Amino acid sequence: MTRTTDIVLTALAPAIWGSTYLVTTEALPPGHPVTLAMLRALPAGLLLLALTRCLPPRAWLGRTFALGALNFALFWVLLFVAAYRLPGGVAATLGALQAMMVIGMARGWLGTPIRAGAVIAAACGIAGVALLLLGPEAALDPLGVAAGLGGAASMAAGTVLSRKWQPPVPALSFTAWQLTAGGLILVPLALLLEPPLPALTMLNIAGLAWLGLIGAAATYWLWFRGVARLEPGAVSMLGMMSPVTAVILGWLWLGQALSVVQMAGAVIVLGSVLAGQFANRPGAARSLGSLSLGQAAKVRNG
Repeated sequence: MTRTTDIVLTALAPAIWGSTYLVTTEALPPGHPVTLAMLRALPAGLLLLALTRCLPPRAWLGRTFALGALNFALFWVLLFVAAYRLPGGVAATLGALQAMMVIGMARGWLGTPIRAGAVIAAACGIAGVALLLLGPEAALDPLGVAAGLGGAASMAAGTVLSRKWQPPVPALSFTAWQLTAGGLILVPLALLLEPPLPALTMLNIAGLAWLGLIGAAATYWLWFRGVARLEPGAVSMLGMMSPVTAVILGWLWLGQALSVVQMAGAVIVLGSVLAGQFANRPGAARSLGSLSLGQAAKVRNG
């Protein structure tokens, strides 16, 4: 399978994640972010475990729960806090900083060289997201900003460590382990921090099914598959597809206005994502240089 195909399949994940805001606001009960995050992660993880019939060995439990916390539990909780305390544009712009964080973390943990083109592409992408989403009401709440930065750092660390810690199992099993671990971490937090959910309507159940089966199980399988095959910097740039999709869905589904500045921001983001794929593409030998021979074979074999 070609690198272009891997990029397209991986890009589908954040493009679909862009529907999360629409589904959350239009189809889910408000005021239960941790409980809804748990219901998004745990059933999807258990379903994938039942399909793959592959449990993590004891030696992998620590890493599995660490990645489940970074990629799901901590990331989703901080994301909700930022969304509640900040205008959506500010929260999304802070989240876009993940691409820059991944470049630094990949250098420290994987030995990936820092390329000027990759840094420029990430900076342009962040600027594009700001044009796409920031408005005059963009107030800065200190706790919300801290949550936004923390969420970006959590996902960045999870992305890089998911590349560094590649288990000898298919990406679907790796996804099942992390989703289940993240969901289990969220269970006590939901019980302690939030009241019980009200009776769910059919619309609520449909929204949870979309976020769990498509927005978690399917998309994170594509995401972790891409993490194993592509450079961390290239994968993180694809994450900027999410706010573009969110704005387009708001325009198509909710009738929200789309200004010339926002359209320019979308073009800049898409151009930056494309440029980031070229800027982060190393030579064949260098792309596997930070991995052991055994790990390199696993990456080639998927």
